[in-house]
Amino acid sequence: MRVLHAVTLHSPSHAFGGPVRVALNLAEGLRARGHEARLLALGEGFGKPWPTEVEGVPAKLFPARRLLPLGFSGITSPALLASAGRLVREADVVHVHLARDLVTLPVALAALRAGKPLVLQTHGMVDPSGKLLAKVLDAVAVRRLLRGADAVLYLTPYEREGLEAVVGAVPLARAVRLVNGTPAQEPRPPLGGPPRILYSARLQARKRPVDFVDAAPAVLAVHPDARFVVAGPDEGELAAVRARIATLGLSDRFTVPGALSSEAVRTELRRADVYVLPSVDEPFPMSVLEALAVGVPVVLTHSNGLAKDVARAGAGRVVDPGAEGVAAAVLALLDPAANGAASRAARVLAAESFSMDAVLDELLPVYERALRG
Repeated sequence: MRVLHAVTLHSPSHAFGGPVRVALNLAEGLRARGHEARLLALGEGFGKPWPTEVEGVPAKLFPARRLLPLGFSGITSPALLASAGRLVREADVVHVHLARDLVTLPVALAALRAGKPLVLQTHGMVDPSGKLLAKVLDAVAVRRLLRGADAVLYLTPYEREGLEAVVGAVPLARAVRLVNGTPAQEPRPPLGGPPRILYSARLQARKRPVDFVDAAPAVLAVHPDARFVVAGPDEGELAAVRARIATLGLSDRFTVPGALSSEAVRTELRRADVYVLPSVDEPFPMSVLEALAVGVPVVLTHSNGLAKDVARAGAGRVVDPGAEGVAAAVLALLDPAANGAASRAARVLAAESFSMDAVLDELLPVYERALRG
């Protein structure tokens, strides 16, 4: 089976975050099972030669052009748009990681026009919005795609409700729940030395990296040798993070390395005692799944889509938003016995509920139904 995975943007800084990671994980898993899977996306930040594969997955990347000052929604590529029809016709199934942008919408529309089996996965990026641009795109393209796709994949009941609200009066008839998965990882080695607490996600307001910084003084009061890492591409919060670190006088306790490669993220996870993602309304974060797979206990807020699974498994702590709850949870998980138990639970949870084999076992029948349809 030839499967084309279309996603908005791939860059060395992983600026587009989880959807690219999901697309690559699925493509890698499909290829391991003997299928032909490739990636289609804009590319940005690469030198020459321009990459033709990403982490072993064949990729067709087009240089990104910023047409409008609208973040990811304002980037596209005339060459990609001109090639979309041919690229979708070469595939048996077109799997689009859909956002309201000028990349995935045109690719999905091209698949619909060509009569190709079309699977949409929105990653929480298509939800009810009062913004004028969103209303225009919904009227012109999004509703048509959600109604015409052979399958629409969603992560949580909340996401499905949002998609049905976007669609309107017509029910979302072909909705399928599919969780994110992560490849199996070797467990982190036994830890020694000062405690190391990690944040590795985009630095944006909803993810609340400043809460992570503000939790540090309470942790340091008990573990004065602790070290903190704030990694990830800047989406508006880097200056606030640096300013807060300086105000607290903790520059010698924090490392702020910026965006990391996938391999560098795994290296940091294998050194971490605790992984913290203090964000609110986070649908299904890949960074948390990656931490669980390595065996790093996690700290999440209650509105995180993985919070109930983590709490039920004992793979970390779930707290209210804010620095106080984060600090208390980190301190609890720095107890060696608690950390060891949570680490073991994290790996079991990742293997049993969020393995790539389990995800692909759910996804391949979706593709097969789309082909039959």
